[in-house]
Amino acid sequence: MKRLLSVLVIALFAAGTALFAQSAPELKFDANADVITLPALGEVAGVATNSHGQLFVYVRTGQPSATLGTERTFYHGHSRLFEFDPSGKYVREVGGGLYSFDFAQQVRIDPQDNIWAVDSGSNMAMKFDPEGRFLMVLGRKGENINVRPGPGLPARRIDPVPAAAGPGEGGGGGGNQGTPGAGQRGENFNLPTDIAFDRDGNVYLADGMGNNNRIAKFNRDGNWVTGWGQTGTGPGQFNKIMGIVTDAAGNVYVADAGNRRIQVFDGSGAFKSQIAGIGSPMAMCITSGPTQYLYSSNSNGPESMDNGEIYKLQLNGTVVGKFGRAGKQQGEFGMVNSLDCRNENDLWVGEVWNWRVQKVSIKR
Repeated sequence: MKRLLSVLVIALFAAGTALFAQSAPELKFDANADVITLPALGEVAGVATNSHGQLFVYVRTGQPSATLGTERTFYHGHSRLFEFDPSGKYVREVGGGLYSFDFAQQVRIDPQDNIWAVDSGSNMAMKFDPEGRFLMVLGRKGENINVRPGPGLPARRIDPVPAAAGPGEGGGGGGNQGTPGAGQRGENFNLPTDIAFDRDGNVYLADGMGNNNRIAKFNRDGNWVTGWGQTGTGPGQFNKIMGIVTDAAGNVYVADAGNRRIQVFDGSGAFKSQIAGIGSPMAMCITSGPTQYLYSSNSNGPESMDNGEIYKLQLNGTVVGKFGRAGKQQGEFGMVNSLDCRNENDLWVGEVWNWRVQKVSIKR
């Protein structure tokens, strides 16, 4: 009976979260899909601007492929990171041919204008300085790969030596004992999705599109600090983390897409609140300035014409308004995967489905 009641409570909570919608007036806006011309077309996974207005776009420009070696498979990707000036003119490519550019997922700029690219194919996050020079990598490509010793012979599996896990910190992707969906301690990522930074230079990585459902925290030097989260529906539990941002006070906002909510934590991972009623959040950004706002997309899925709108919220979760819908025309959105908003009324929107970047201006 207790188990049945628990299941009913969870089901009712999920249904309430899914059905409840905050009142959201429509915001008037202009959209321009012709600001930039990409040197190579493909799914736009990430968009971000620096303090000088330079725009960075991380694009999936082809299908990743693999080359068989003697003892392992060498995985090659076709993702590229481009830079444009504030007028939309192409400037350069950053990290061309890099080992870790397999399947673009997100790009972000930290407060020092360093460029961070998150790649879910290689399970890595790379840091470049403002001039595009490589500085740091978090994570590494997995060794559990299928290799074929020769024609007609069955594939065999090469598994890594598991990293040491603390109490309750195993079992996410490596088969160790521990809390299901919590991941291993440190840089054993499983399809990471996004990255954020606080005022002290700490780095928060969303490790939650694969078997892990956690946030991994590192200091400014790239050293492991802590992590939190596991698979589930309760506070501090996640089901497919798609985005992460921080505010000026150091709070961490996590797009818990599978649970149709945004969860809010302090910098140590203590749960503070949640925001529901805005669909299934995917891409997020937070504005700068004395009054900050949170933008969150209820992105449509592949081949879906449902939803697609973007919400504007106060940091306490109150909806200011929403704009847009799913579609292919200018001013419509196709599977928004990234948002950048340096100020309250100007956004860059990266679309996977439509292979483009749109510049959006909210009308006052």
